[in-house]
Amino acid sequence: MRFLAIWVALAAIMLLGALFLPRSIHLSSLQSIFPFAAFLAIAAMGQSLVIMARGIDLSVPAIVTLSSTVLLGVSGGSEGNVALAVIVAIAASVVVGLVNGFFIAVLRLNALIVTLAVGAIVSGLTLGYRQTLQAEATVPQALADFGGARLLGISNAFWIALLVTAIVTLVLRKTLIGRNFEAVGANPQAARTAGIEVMRYQVSAYVCAAVLYGIMGVLISGFIRNPTLEVGGPYLLAPIAAAVLGATSINGGIGSMFAVLGAALFLTQLGQQLRLMGLDTSYQMIIQGVAIAIGMWLSGFWERRS
Repeated sequence: MRFLAIWVALAAIMLLGALFLPRSIHLSSLQSIFPFAAFLAIAAMGQSLVIMARGIDLSVPAIVTLSSTVLLGVSGGSEGNVALAVIVAIAASVVVGLVNGFFIAVLRLNALIVTLAVGAIVSGLTLGYRQTLQAEATVPQALADFGGARLLGISNAFWIALLVTAIVTLVLRKTLIGRNFEAVGANPQAARTAGIEVMRYQVSAYVCAAVLYGIMGVLISGFIRNPTLEVGGPYLLAPIAAAVLGATSINGGIGSMFAVLGAALFLTQLGQQLRLMGLDTSYQMIIQGVAIAIGMWLSGFWERRS
């Protein structure tokens, strides 16, 4: 029931939309939100892995922007450099994840401060690198075509989000690595006593999260075609909100990637419905904040009940 709640909430706002705002559930409207829900879902899954390891990651916008900028620089807009550019962009994200993991898991520094500081440093380095590129730099046409294409009427980005969801879920639920990871998040001391290398799993959480941020940066770059330094801006708090609404335990060890995907769909659909209602941005932010607060309360409720 813990992970089903967000899907019930999604069904509820869809029903309300059908009754009072039919435009919001038209096929074209739903198709338009799928890519944005996919971007949020992938970033939120990375954040969920970190939260499951009893951490927090505020460097998400910086990593997304870094991967996007590196993609532009390495590819140079050339079709022949697409594969190399994608690999280097994700590799750059991994380096940042390793830095976060080293300072937090090995040196035992505060995750909030470390990721905030690392994010600021990475943002500065990205800005310097971006200034060496053309102002109107674009991604290769092949990546742009992929980013804007649909399969069976659904954005390619959303299909990739589904694939990522399935893979991460499979690893967490069906492998020894996944079970050990959940044990480390649930009780690090007990996991250490059981012979699990706690530090390695904690570092891996930040690295795997960075990989997901990098993938998301590549996908959103292909969708936008001409990404700017603001491309990662919306993903500072939104992934945390989606992770919490998806019932990821803030005490670590418990999470469901499918619930996080549902939370990303919920937040994206809610935002679209509020915009279609013509509400001022201030009211939209208030309503979204209330929804997140309710989600956090429900998360605490399920933990107390457990």
